[in-house]
Amino acid sequence: MSVSRSALFLYFAWFVAVVATLGSLYFSEIRMFLPCQLCWYQRIAMYPLAVILGIAAYTNDLKITKYALPFSIVGGSISFYHYLLEKVPGFASVKPCSQGIPCDVAWINWLGFITIPFLALIAFVMITVFLLISKKLSK
Repeated sequence: MSVSRSALFLYFAWFVAVVATLGSLYFSEIRMFLPCQLCWYQRIAMYPLAVILGIAAYTNDLKITKYALPFSIVGGSISFYHYLLEKVPGFASVKPCSQGIPCDVAWINWLGFITIPFLALIAFVMITVFLLISKKLSK
């Protein structure tokens, strides 16, 4: 069975969503990093992508882009904002997480700039790009 190039990019998007989902579960369930409120919003955007992109890739449904793109764009926007809270001092006065786990705490800080919201942002951007490429190739 031959897979079209557009379907291949759909598989790539699904793979990134699965890795991001498993990564978030690793950080919270194995490393015991408690997710803040913004982390939960990012998960709300990512977890369904792992499911719907998997179903779309399996059934070769290239029309999934119009349903999946809003999740990846909204999730990416939240990740970007969360990353700014962690890294830009001017954003520290904004307190979206007024109760519970603070949103400006970086649980990891690899190479001085890679944090969990940064990893989520990269995943959302990759999913968005793969979906757009898949859509363009399917036309």
